[in-house]
Amino acid sequence: MKRIIFIAIAALGFVVVATVGRYYLMGGHDGEAGSARTVSIGGPFELTDNTGKVVTDKDYRGKYMLVYFGYTYCPDVCPTSLSIISQALDQLTPEQLDKVLPIFITVDPERDTVEAMADFVPNFHDKLIGLTGTIEQTKAVARAYKAYYAKVDEDDPDGNYLMDHSSFTYLMGPDGKYVAHFSHGTTPEVMAKRLAEIL
Repeated sequence: MKRIIFIAIAALGFVVVATVGRYYLMGGHDGEAGSARTVSIGGPFELTDNTGKVVTDKDYRGKYMLVYFGYTYCPDVCPTSLSIISQALDQLTPEQLDKVLPIFITVDPERDTVEAMADFVPNFHDKLIGLTGTIEQTKAVARAYKAYYAKVDEDDPDGNYLMDHSSFTYLMGPDGKYVAHFSHGTTPEVMAKRLAEIL
């Protein structure tokens, strides 16, 4: 029963998150580069990948980054989004696929350890990189990408909680700068088509 309540709260929170996300990303449409009015998205970060290696944004220069913020305990939105990303990547040619790195950044670093990320990311695309860090590192990278997140029912006596979070997928260029974004629910076909046009 408590899990049903969690999910209901999370669903309500998702509506709020989508509205907040739209505010941050106003000026651009799904899959289209934002206008000059678009809030700056992206920036330097230092995190740890799912192999335990400390990485920065500079380690991914020269590749397009397809960045998604979520968490491994997410009951539905994150698995759906990561599956869509994976299916879109599978529709690209080998040459196109070589140019892009899908990156999953957790907004729940307290539970999403390196080990948890290492167990989680293989369930999706074999190129998917999972990134975690300290609470402060997570706040910093989320702030840079204008990604919203917050705990739901964090005072639960059993220590169970969900995370509200924005669910945009960001496409960053080889120079680390924002190129486009995709909303939750974008189909793999639409995402793949737009990626192919850009790549």
